[in-house]
Parts: sequence; C-alpha cells; structure tokens
Amino acid sequence: MLTGGEVAALIAAVVWTVLVAFLCVALVRLTRLLSETTKVVAEFGERARPMLDEMAATVERTGASLDRVDEITANLATTTEDVSTMTALTRSVVTGPLVKVASFSYGVRRVLGQRRALALVRGRRRRERR
Repeated sequence: MLTGGEVAALIAAVVWTVLVAFLCVALVRLTRLLSETTKVVAEFGERARPMLDEMAATVERTGASLDRVDEITANLATTTEDVSTMTALTRSVVTGPLVKVASFSYGVRRVLGQRRALALVRGRRRRERR
C-alpha cells in the first residue's frame, strides 16, 4: 500500500498535471488569438493605406477648392465695390438734374397758380365794377 507521503506526492502530481493541461489549453487559445489579431492588424494596414491616400487626395482637392473660393470672394468684393461706386456716381449724376427739374417745375406751378389766382381776383373785380 501507499504511504501518506506517496499519496500526497500522487495528488500533487495529478494537480500539477491538470494545471499544466489547463495552462496548455490557455496557451493554445492565446496563440490562436494572437495569430487572428495579427491577421486583422495586417488587413487593417492593407486597407488603411489606400484610405489614407484617398483622404490625402480629398484634402488636396478641398484645398484647391478653397483657393478658388477665396478668389471668387475677392472678385465678388471687387465687384461689390464697383457697383457701389457706380451707384454713387449715378446718384450724383441723376440727383442733381432731378432736383433742378423738380425745383423748376415747382416754381412754374407756383407762378401759374399765382397767375390763376390773380386772374380770378381781377375777374371778380371786373364783375364787381360792372
């Protein structure tokens, strides 16, 4: 029969065997996980390069478009200044003569109105004299 020390050694050996088996299973799974992770990272690297190239091209096109927008904005500002200048010039050219015409027509209407009033007064006086 087995002595107490031998039984303890046998139990320790079985426990170590089970522990080593669990560790082997864990290591196998960890190895599989690492290989899958390596594959995913490699695939991501392969896909990321074209995406980064496309993104760089998009940023470059956007920069060129912004340069064109800046040019358009500058041209629009120049056009706005030109229109403002033309408006001021037109106002000064048209406003002066219009004020003069309006003043003249007011004067003519006033004179004509006074002449009519004077004619009415003279007509009444003539009627009163008769």
